[in-house]
Amino acid sequence: MRSEAAPPADLLGAGEEPRYLDRDASWLAFNGRVLAQAADASLPLLERAKFLAIFTSNLDEFFMKRAALIKRQAVAGVETPNPAGLTPREQLAQIRRIVLEQQSEQARIFVQEIRPALGEAGIHLLRWADLSAREREWAGGWFRDHVFPALTPLAVDPGHRFPFISNLSENFALLAEVAGNGGPHFARVKIAGTFQRYVPLPGQSRVPERLVSMDELIRAHLADLFPGTTISGITHFRVTRSAGVQREELFEDQDASMIESVEAELKQRRFARPVRLEIEPDPPREILRRLLDRLRLEPSDVYEQAGLIEYSELHEIADLDRPDLKHRPWRGVTPAALRQPRSSVFAAIRKRDILLHHPYESFSASVERFIAAAAADPDVVAIKQTLYRTSRDSPFIESLIKAAESGKTVACLVELRARFDEGRNVRFARQLEKAGVHVAYGVVGLKTHSKTSLVVRREPRGLRCYAHIGTGNYHPRTAQLYTDVGILTADPEITGDLVTLFNALTGVAGPQEFQHLLVAPFNMRERFERLIDREIEHARAAREGGGPGGRIVAKLNSLEDKRLTDRLYRASREGVRITLIVRGFCCLRPGVPGLSDNIRVISVVGRFLEHSRIFHFGAGRENPLEGEWYIGSADWMYRNLNTRVECIMPVREPECRRRLAEILEINLQDQRFAWDMYADGSYLRRAPAPGADPESPAAGGTFESLLRLASRDAAGPPGRA
Repeated sequence: MRSEAAPPADLLGAGEEPRYLDRDASWLAFNGRVLAQAADASLPLLERAKFLAIFTSNLDEFFMKRAALIKRQAVAGVETPNPAGLTPREQLAQIRRIVLEQQSEQARIFVQEIRPALGEAGIHLLRWADLSAREREWAGGWFRDHVFPALTPLAVDPGHRFPFISNLSENFALLAEVAGNGGPHFARVKIAGTFQRYVPLPGQSRVPERLVSMDELIRAHLADLFPGTTISGITHFRVTRSAGVQREELFEDQDASMIESVEAELKQRRFARPVRLEIEPDPPREILRRLLDRLRLEPSDVYEQAGLIEYSELHEIADLDRPDLKHRPWRGVTPAALRQPRSSVFAAIRKRDILLHHPYESFSASVERFIAAAAADPDVVAIKQTLYRTSRDSPFIESLIKAAESGKTVACLVELRARFDEGRNVRFARQLEKAGVHVAYGVVGLKTHSKTSLVVRREPRGLRCYAHIGTGNYHPRTAQLYTDVGILTADPEITGDLVTLFNALTGVAGPQEFQHLLVAPFNMRERFERLIDREIEHARAAREGGGPGGRIVAKLNSLEDKRLTDRLYRASREGVRITLIVRGFCCLRPGVPGLSDNIRVISVVGRFLEHSRIFHFGAGRENPLEGEWYIGSADWMYRNLNTRVECIMPVREPECRRRLAEILEINLQDQRFAWDMYADGSYLRRAPAPGADPESPAAGGTFESLLRLASRDAAGPPGRA
């Protein structure tokens, strides 16, 4: 949970100690908070199992992206310390220490808590040795019918090269010996990703209670794949490969289009260098030696994984039809302002700005409806949208194609370089182009990460623009799992700036002027710095007896940018009260005497992934609702402010401000899922006071409180924003 050791008194002494925490250690601490959900016995059992799987999926991505990058630096001999004072080799050593501790805890939770509790609940995850003779006979027959023909044993000898081990695939490695034929021979069997992970045994009800894992089935029948041999050693392993290639390699061909470059990157990624070998405990030494030699890995790249090699397979268990072991299902309510049955979405937006809060409020009844209505409305003349990530069966793609085919002008900025969604986005881009949509791939050298849509409609007084600006992707599935906010608006000042932004994205333009939107990389950094500096002036005025002082509250996914961090340190020293709700990694050190006394950082981790970005600046007003409020797509990271196209909008509508303040206050009151951050980068989880009202935001936590709030609002009269 947290090391109780106090940070050294001279932590930042005379500027010799780093002012920033290590980004990767802080990210791993976030994943530790995810893992803590799996250890929380008060949560439904299958939700705990799901958090074990999420922890592993998160860690896979970390090794593919961050650990791979640091490893490349170390191999290249880079010795320059990072902002936290660590060289690449020191970073790798720190990562290994933290991950080994976390994976040991993950295995403990699964072996000692989750698996026994599943058994008590009637869900038995069985090993081959646990099966009765009759069950083994059935399982053997099922294996021969459904698995055996699809397996390919691959030997390594003078006539067979070492097989390619694909990224994140599960495999068995073994040593097989044929009498009188030398050996033993190294061989590998891949467990295809298309196989189901758990096989229900026969004679059970609709919801299976006795399941045997696929890897147990294959292990028990490996001898059938190598007939006439003696198998002297077996181990289960998994390889992680880097997700990236060098930028100069990607853009060697300056004449290649962006879409061709991304397709080339995807092909190269498949064969990227391995960075991690996960293997079951105590593998045969000869097998391990051969794997390390062939994969060109070091012993420090080996992670012995107890319990399961691939905890992500627990998603299959979490999906079992056992509602008694899950959170009660939630279906987002229709926003009150959009519940008038005979009113169009455009009429509702014209009345006033509409704040949307997902997944508490329905994404399909708001954002999807907005774009679908625009596609169907004969008075709409143009639709423009940015797509960073969306679902495989995206309704937005369908609506944009429908609009283009009906003669509307449709422009879509598809970000081809959205990590791990590149292939899907390439397919979408080609599909949209084929339908007549004007597809752009963004500004060269910048990722387009903004979450923006613009609809241009012909009305009696001329053309009117409507917009959606949000914090989350246009992705129906993640909109049910991530908390995000967005605003539907017809404010001409906001939509006017958005017209300028889309023109810059789809056309040729130099640096742009935005009067009201904060747009990276054009004016966002400068505007945030000015807003922080203004709070410093209010703090100084308060010291002289005038005004309420300076106040900043920000809700983010990550905080890493050094310039903004230093600005916040300065504001703290000047007396500005700063509260940061940072779900993921945070490189700022809060609570350091003389540096960040007035900064506190909390992280909220629970049922939904906290993803919204909300910013509040006091602006010299006692009442927070009279201060300044912003929402948008950017975190306070260097990449968001400098190398991505991001969009943040001011929130002016009083009711929208009230709801944003309510969201922040519920997060800050949380004593159930909130963690307080300390100067050394550790976190301490809060706990409700004994006897606290379970219905209160403090004891019930952020997620239940907001679910109750949405249910209450759904029962109110329609039309209230």
